Amino acid sequence: MGAERVGELSHRILTVPNLLSFARLLLVPVFLVLIIAGHDGWALLVLIFSSVSDFFDGLIARKFNQQSRLGQLLDPAADRLFIFAALIGLCVRGIIPWWLLAIIVGRDVMLGVLGLVLANHGYGPLPVHHLGKVGTLCLFYALPILMLGHAFPDLQVWTDPVGWAFAIWGAFLYWWGGTIYLAETIRLVRIPLVEPATASDTVDS
Repeated sequence: MGAERVGELSHRILTVPNLLSFARLLLVPVFLVLIIAGHDGWALLVLIFSSVSDFFDGLIARKFNQQSRLGQLLDPAADRLFIFAALIGLCVRGIIPWWLLAIIVGRDVMLGVLGLVLANHGYGPLPVHHLGKVGTLCLFYALPILMLGHAFPDLQVWTDPVGWAFAIWGAFLYWWGGTIYLAETIRLVRIPLVEPATASDTVDS
């Protein structure tokens, strides 16, 4: 009877998936320093470790019923922070333009504002749209591919066009998903609140 039902989210903190997510978060500043310092090979190894641990924390969470509310927050947070770290590091080195960083950060800032608007109207966060997921996945491929070309210059003739294709599509899908969130937020906040029924001022005769 004490076991949790399959599919339910627990409030546990010390689970294997959560510990893996914490480890990924701790590696973000290491990853950023390695990129800025130009140690692309080591940065790629950190990113590979992060991707493998990301796969296993999801697998363990589902297989051993260790899905938790904290894990739902940590996992996407680690993904986004790795993307931001790669963007910032590559921008500092002049490998990618600052406008790409502004586009991606601007979309997430917009989603944060939309979340506050929804909360003020009594709504929880919107479910993640598949376009946002695909956009994030494209960016997660784009940045390591671009880094790979700088770690091994002989590969740049292949990595640059492929990496930039993923980056441009990722940014486009990222914002396409963002406009869907914006439209849904506008729709929800326009729904009139149902006022509680008030007692009639008239007296029955």
